[in-house]
Amino acid sequence: MPWSLRTADPAEVELLAAALREGSLFQMGSLEAIDSRDAFTLARLLVARGVTNAEAAAGFLAPSIAHLHSPYLMTGMKTAVERLEAAIEGHEPILIYGDYDVDGTTAIVILKTAIELCGGSAQFHVPHRIRDGYDMRDDVIERAAAGGIRLIISVDMGIRAFAPAETARRLGIDLIVTDHHLPGPDGVPRALAVVNPNQAGCDYPCKLLCGAGVAFKLAQALIERRRPAGERTRLLMSFMKIVAIATIADSVPLSGENRVFAKLGLEGLRSTVNPGLKALLEVAQVGGRPLTSGEVAFRIAPRINAAGRMDVAQDVIELFSVKDPIRARELAGRLDRLNADRQQEEGRILEAIAARIEEDPALRDAFCMVIDGDGWHRGVIGITATRVVERYCRPALVISRDGEEAHGSGRSIRPFHLLNALESCQGLFTRYGGHSHAVGFSLPSARLPELRARLEEYARARLTLADFVPVLQFDAELALDQVAPRLFQLVQRLQPFGVGNPEPVFAARRVRLLAPARVLKEKHLKLRLASASLAGREAEDSPNEIARLVTPRCHPDAAAFGRRDEGWRNSVVYNAMGWRMAERWQTETVLPGDTLDIAFTLEHNPHPDFGGLELSLRDFKSPTKATEEAALTEEQPQPA
Repeated sequence: MPWSLRTADPAEVELLAAALREGSLFQMGSLEAIDSRDAFTLARLLVARGVTNAEAAAGFLAPSIAHLHSPYLMTGMKTAVERLEAAIEGHEPILIYGDYDVDGTTAIVILKTAIELCGGSAQFHVPHRIRDGYDMRDDVIERAAAGGIRLIISVDMGIRAFAPAETARRLGIDLIVTDHHLPGPDGVPRALAVVNPNQAGCDYPCKLLCGAGVAFKLAQALIERRRPAGERTRLLMSFMKIVAIATIADSVPLSGENRVFAKLGLEGLRSTVNPGLKALLEVAQVGGRPLTSGEVAFRIAPRINAAGRMDVAQDVIELFSVKDPIRARELAGRLDRLNADRQQEEGRILEAIAARIEEDPALRDAFCMVIDGDGWHRGVIGITATRVVERYCRPALVISRDGEEAHGSGRSIRPFHLLNALESCQGLFTRYGGHSHAVGFSLPSARLPELRARLEEYARARLTLADFVPVLQFDAELALDQVAPRLFQLVQRLQPFGVGNPEPVFAARRVRLLAPARVLKEKHLKLRLASASLAGREAEDSPNEIARLVTPRCHPDAAAFGRRDEGWRNSVVYNAMGWRMAERWQTETVLPGDTLDIAFTLEHNPHPDFGGLELSLRDFKSPTKATEEAALTEEQPQPA
């Protein structure tokens, strides 16, 4: 796998490193003043993530609720909140119409709770994925009108609901659309208000909110109008946990306002009081401790999604609304079982897809994979498409045929805008929508061959074979002696990691293997590594044994290290874990004493006996092989 150094302007790095060395941007806690090398590394990480000056760095490293934008910067917000406040004042019934995934269900919870906090009440409708499909439907609006509803608010949907918007107008219903998906070529529906940062003419600073994020901005505006000033911060902070879950689950970039949501929400999840959320954390086995964005994405979000994928998504709204802990545990257990069912169905479809690709050379070589099957569960084809993209590094559409109608979901790779691809053949679809990297659609089954041919032609005109080669991007090249507890703590200040803020990956050159590799559980790899200058010596021969003992335990006090000579850092031995790398290692001819180039992240093993700072390998190669593969794409500047 080729390695590529992330781009960071050298001049911006130097200026930001100087500001970091001054120590005025944020409190370092128990850390000593940041030295030149660590300041340069941290500055490079920030600049590569678009944080290019001292003010932006201060906000990124210490986000707070004060960094939220005014909701009124969003087009349509003033009209929307005034109509919602009038409905509350007039005791009008309100219907919230939301999607069935994590983003949609949490958006319903956010807006419904805010309305109730402000003296109103709201009903909600979540479509059934199989029976109703995605987006708003005329018959639901007609039933709402018959039941006396005069205000409907969509969340995480509606930006392409032109016919339902006309139905609402005809029936005298005011429709407020809140959404984050990209509008189509025909603009936006004729609604009382459209609140979407991606609509034409909207100058809202954070364009990439998720649907729950947009719903939160409406809730924020409502709370600021109807609750006493002394309560507002507390109430807004109470929403951060669920907004964080939606933001992380929807894979929007964790920058700008999204970073505020994610950072504050993850901190709030340490002390959860909502019975439903507490039960969900317990069933996912992550309760009672700090959570990472990865745990939210892979343990919490799938269980919330499982309701909409496999059964009825309204269970999620009840889970977050219920006050009885016993009922909350019942609902959380149900979501856990549905998630297990989802995993089983996903595995079955993936096996069928893998066999299809293996048997069909044309499909295997396709620039855009379009894969269909009879009766595949429509609730899991989206996540299945994600797995196909991860495995084959190509855009993929996974389609479930149901007689004459077919329903599909697509996921993409970075260079390929999938919604634009669908726009190029929009006449084939009965409906479609989404954004650059994820789409959903329906079309007659008879049109699948034409869809496959047209998307393949479109993709071949825009992609090359090089786009399908996975590239490992790393953030900085380090001397191994720079890997120390203080650097680990600095890197942790960049949490939470996710889209737009990937976990920092470092490269170290000519690292020496000290002992034969250990294979753990027949699939994982454990290496003992040191600076190449430790040639011919084992760690036990080092005159500074204390350095080896203390550094891996991530001790924050630099004074604990014995420094009888300046070479103590080169005497430190590092544990490196290569998850699922054992099979690959068997094909290598690396012996103790040989050197490697490694790419890694920094981890902390919490085990009380043999835990501490360790390296988590992303890739490794011999220096000869690294040279042959031209690992670096640019020269990295060094700190002054």
